Amino acid sequence: MLEIRAGVEKAYEDVLTREAVAALEALASFDVDRKALMAARTARRAERARTRQRIGFLDPKGVIPRTRITVQDARDGNFVGSEIPGDLQRQWIQGTGPAARPNTPVNSSLRNIAYALLSGADGWMFDGEDALGQVSTMSLDNQRNLKLAIHRDPLFLRVAEQVAAEMNQWSTGFLKRPIVADWGSQLAFTTKIFRARGLHLDDRHVRHADGAGFSASIVDATLYVVNNHQALRQSGASLVLYLPKIQTAEEAALWSDILTALESHVGLPTGTIKVYVLVEQIEECFQLMEIRAALGLHFVGFNTGRWDYINSVSDAMAWDERFVNPNIDAITMTYGYMRNYEDRVRRAVNTPDQLGRCALWQGGMEPNIPVGSEAGVASSMKRAVGGAEREQREGASGKWVAHWKMVHIVRPVWEKAGQDNQLGRPFPRLTYGPADADGLMLLEEAPRTVRGARDLLSVALQYGNAFGQGLQAAALKPADFFGNDDVLYLMEDMATGEIRLSILWEWLHKRAVLTADDDIGVKAGDRFTPELWSQLLIEEYHKLLEADNKDVFDVSKQTTLPIARAIVEAYVMDPMKLPWYIDLLNINLDNHDLTEAKRRIRLLVDAFRKDGTRVTENLDFAKVAT
Repeated sequence: MLEIRAGVEKAYEDVLTREAVAALEALASFDVDRKALMAARTARRAERARTRQRIGFLDPKGVIPRTRITVQDARDGNFVGSEIPGDLQRQWIQGTGPAARPNTPVNSSLRNIAYALLSGADGWMFDGEDALGQVSTMSLDNQRNLKLAIHRDPLFLRVAEQVAAEMNQWSTGFLKRPIVADWGSQLAFTTKIFRARGLHLDDRHVRHADGAGFSASIVDATLYVVNNHQALRQSGASLVLYLPKIQTAEEAALWSDILTALESHVGLPTGTIKVYVLVEQIEECFQLMEIRAALGLHFVGFNTGRWDYINSVSDAMAWDERFVNPNIDAITMTYGYMRNYEDRVRRAVNTPDQLGRCALWQGGMEPNIPVGSEAGVASSMKRAVGGAEREQREGASGKWVAHWKMVHIVRPVWEKAGQDNQLGRPFPRLTYGPADADGLMLLEEAPRTVRGARDLLSVALQYGNAFGQGLQAAALKPADFFGNDDVLYLMEDMATGEIRLSILWEWLHKRAVLTADDDIGVKAGDRFTPELWSQLLIEEYHKLLEADNKDVFDVSKQTTLPIARAIVEAYVMDPMKLPWYIDLLNINLDNHDLTEAKRRIRLLVDAFRKDGTRVTENLDFAKVAT
């Protein structure tokens, strides 16, 4: 039996319908398996650190758990995958972002979806995960807004008409032309895609009746599918999800079983729900074909993320004092282990299955926003177009953008190429030798500087503060560039915080060697010491306290910003590397008391130190949701 948080079921009876709650109850048994797999993750991580072992490939003679498919058959394409539906054949540009805003009336919050569906993007990934704030009841606001838009509710249509006029006003000035000709028909152009939260997270408003946490993945996928499958299918649209943070083929197989059970519960044929999988974890990159096979008829493609993947590499190699990343801006998709990871993804999707079907490769995120000085915008847009050209040239069928204003800047790259997709483009088959494994952890010479450390720390503090304010997607830049319009803000989500703290932890506990002099007295060849860390923390935090409200909300400076600092200190300074920054942020959602925050931080750290237990449940569940 499941328990819904007091006040939520009545306030969101349009989302938590009888049908939706019944579906959640029907799928609840899968949560036992989910928790077992998450415990296995933690145990693998600890065992690799204890034995100083790198991640390796699976035994080709083994069988993928929860399936009858051998590892070798998966690698050889001896399985049946999915056809690519018509509305996914051309996904040149997929926008990303949440469908709700924090503490905002519905008519204002709906503007997020209107911008997305009028943007001209081929698809839009409405985020329930890294970019969606979780304060208060935002996860349910997100579901409500999506239902209103997908069902073309009159309230949403009024909002969309207003937003279309504003978008044309902007584009006429920036692009010298309107971008929305007929707002009513434009709403049907963009494929609607939803990203559920990962298997590692608990929901904040639904739990087991005994008080144990319940899967956020199951809640997100179930509410979206139950509330919208009929309207989407009646309009000729596909049911499409993005699945994040998968680490193994066994986890993918669990997802497949959950989705198949959900399809059965609502009367849909197996394989109706299609999924992209984000490649965000290094262990996942060792099992790409196995993940494709495990998801079978559901799987349509991989997406190559950047921040989360870098974080996973750093975390997987935390035990190896020789593995030290450079400045984060040096770790592009052409850097060492990133280059090799991307290559494995494109080779995996273009390996045909038994029916000759290949899958899609959706390229990574373009985080720029065209807002700033003329010179700053021109320079950033040139880099954005160059990045898109590189991905198209390498075989991607499209890419992500983090803001609707970027759609018409980047999409022409694929328009010029003219192909709907690059399905089946010939690449060498994947190989599984020692050199392949080593390539996924390949470091290359690159700068590691005080400037880089400041950037890591400033943005990590800002992100933790934004998270506490309900903005899991936030436009950020290092404090030293506040007021400098030549340096653009980048749209950042949870992944940006994860990787920045991981690298700072790495530099501090592995005593990273810095590669350049700095005017604070550091010389090339000096180590990144606890004293230097403390100095930078004091200085960067002070800059945020002194910043204008535009960059750091004044209301946050005595509430969520001090908590963000306490979390950063706890994560970076502890010799025991915690697996997720988001755990520390989640347990402090809707809490603005620093003393209470420190108590919760200690609770989480002590639990993980004792036996690897992650505190993931909502500590405020018993309070009435507001």
